[in-house]
Amino acid sequence: MSRRLASVVLGALLMAGCTLGPDYKRPPVDIPTDWRDVPTQEAASLANTPWWELFRDETLSELIRIALVENKDLKIAVERIEEARARYGFVKADLYPQVDAAASAGRSRSSEVGPVPVPTGTDPEATDYFVGVEVNWEIDFFGRFRRANEAQRALMLATEAARRSVTITLVADVASAYVDLRSFDRQLEVSRRTLESRREYMELARVRYEGGLTSELDYRQAEAEYYRTEALTYDFERLVAEVENEISVLLGRNPRQVPRGTSIQDEPVPPEVPPGLPSELLERRPDLQQAEQQLIAANARIGEAKALLYPRIALTGSLGTESSDLGDLFTAPARTWSIAAGLLQPIFHGGRNRRRVEIVESQQRQALYSYELSILQAFREVEDSLVGYRKFGEQRTAQGHRVAAERKRLELSDLRYRGGVAAYLEVLDSQRSLFSAELDEIQAIQDQLTAVIRLYKSLGGGWEPVPLP
Repeated sequence: MSRRLASVVLGALLMAGCTLGPDYKRPPVDIPTDWRDVPTQEAASLANTPWWELFRDETLSELIRIALVENKDLKIAVERIEEARARYGFVKADLYPQVDAAASAGRSRSSEVGPVPVPTGTDPEATDYFVGVEVNWEIDFFGRFRRANEAQRALMLATEAARRSVTITLVADVASAYVDLRSFDRQLEVSRRTLESRREYMELARVRYEGGLTSELDYRQAEAEYYRTEALTYDFERLVAEVENEISVLLGRNPRQVPRGTSIQDEPVPPEVPPGLPSELLERRPDLQQAEQQLIAANARIGEAKALLYPRIALTGSLGTESSDLGDLFTAPARTWSIAAGLLQPIFHGGRNRRRVEIVESQQRQALYSYELSILQAFREVEDSLVGYRKFGEQRTAQGHRVAAERKRLELSDLRYRGGVAAYLEVLDSQRSLFSAELDEIQAIQDQLTAVIRLYKSLGGGWEPVPLP
């Protein structure tokens, strides 16, 4: 009997090596050999270093370090990893036998006049004690549990990739918000300086008007320009406060004032950014890794669904002792055991199992198209970032030349006005042009720094995965 049982179990274990469904193979994707306008020899990448250190701003680095510890979105992402690991272990447990300890004690009375009466002279009341171990094991003949385990493991890895994606986005958001803050600081500084200059011109126009040298029109024009600049100053003060609040929330804090470091005009940018080869993006970007793991999970679900079309075989057994006398419970004659095997073959479920396979196959195709779309979007983001980084740098240079020209123009207009050979309208136009040029130059600097941030984010973060505290 025991040999026959051992043969059955061994055969079941051997047959359990069968796994239904397709094995995953990375789908072929059309990868460009190089980026546009970037030489092939620039294959080395700066993306293995903490890219925010390129700005050499210790305040920014400290803000990023705080965000990596305190940000609430990142903490949620970490907890999702813990949940995914627990789910993986939960599903993996189906591969193993379930062993339970059981114990019971009870007393009953049988009928003396029923269809099966108690023999005469026998006590109709009885006591029963039982202690034992029960084992249940559904043998994974066709790989249903193994495919489910494979799918859950892929989802766990996708969750870990999602955490890295949240980290990348968080660091980029903190850096971008900090650049915005330093830009608004600089624009507010220019606005206040310009406001003081407008006050001086307004006073000069008033004195000349009261002295009969000019008409009231010059004075009112100077007054209107002063208040226009004052309104812009208040607007920049509002923007500064709002960005400080944004950074505070990213740091996991209540809104408060944010420390400053290097001025935006002094923030260095790398002269050249070799971004690496396009093929490296598949291994570097966590969003692509997440999409591929989701595709792996969807692929494994096909085998899990197909296995439900085939028989399910389970083994059950128990081993213990049973006695009507507590003192005899652990003696040799009280031993009991049982073992059984059961088979369940689906016959007619109204097509439910077939439809289940069709559902997961459609979900697998959706995951495939999503993965391919993610790759295309990743290539586009890098290309856009490269173009933006280069063009914003050229625009910054042009805006610098424009500011120098506008300053010279205002200087000449001021000399002509004070010499009485030009109307104040000429000075006013020069003032407006210079103010606009200075603000545009600051915006160009901000755009260039933001392009650097977007570039390294699109390259997969620009650093090795940040260790969690």
